[in-house]
Amino acid sequence: MSFLRHVGKIGDRKVAIVFREVPNEPHMALAVYTQTLNQHIHDPLMKCIESDIGQNSENLADALNRTHTNDGKIILQVLHKEGLLKKVQTSQVVMTPNTKTNIKLEELNKMLNEMQQGEEAVKRMAEIDDSRGMQSSAEVARRMRNKDAQTTPPPKGIQAASNDVLGDSVLANNLLSQARRMEAEAKGLLAESARLQQEANDMLGVSAPTVYQTTPAQSDTTAPVKRGRGRPAKATLTL
Repeated sequence: MSFLRHVGKIGDRKVAIVFREVPNEPHMALAVYTQTLNQHIHDPLMKCIESDIGQNSENLADALNRTHTNDGKIILQVLHKEGLLKKVQTSQVVMTPNTKTNIKLEELNKMLNEMQQGEEAVKRMAEIDDSRGMQSSAEVARRMRNKDAQTTPPPKGIQAASNDVLGDSVLANNLLSQARRMEAEAKGLLAESARLQQEANDMLGVSAPTVYQTTPAQSDTTAPVKRGRGRPAKATLTL
């Protein structure tokens, strides 16, 4: 039986849930009514939902921000600019991951949040036990690689504007937040790469090459001039 995340219904209208929760308003979500979309948006949006990226994203918005419409525009930005992102109550949304499963979004959010808190607590205790309070670079890199797909909460800057659509500044904050996460992940991977190279050098007994920085010698007009062996220079009489 196939299972599909991020899809549901409000009454008899199909929706895609872009954000499961609105920050500071956990009883609200951001959704798009898929049946009202033009084909150039609808088709790539549904492909995104069905893709591995879509199914592995905690919030569909993360995947939509990396997916384009048929005319080359980022889907999340198009939904925002055309006013297609709507605030809806989680109690009114029924998630339909398959034909035989129905669950209200508010109940699903509660279950997922409790599971996430439990997993985080277990992982944190394991980290403290293994490293006595110090996190290894390998663990930091691993957690960063898995952060987006497993434990990333909804971006904190995401809130709906007064007309129930996503505001420009809020969308910009979302993009900046993703950029910072990518930068942090890159730093963690570079640190892990350096550690692995050092371990390899240690195992092979090879010392890391030392880079010596040289600077051009400055001329000193006052330095004495060494003379070679031989007769001393003749004195010159100046009249």
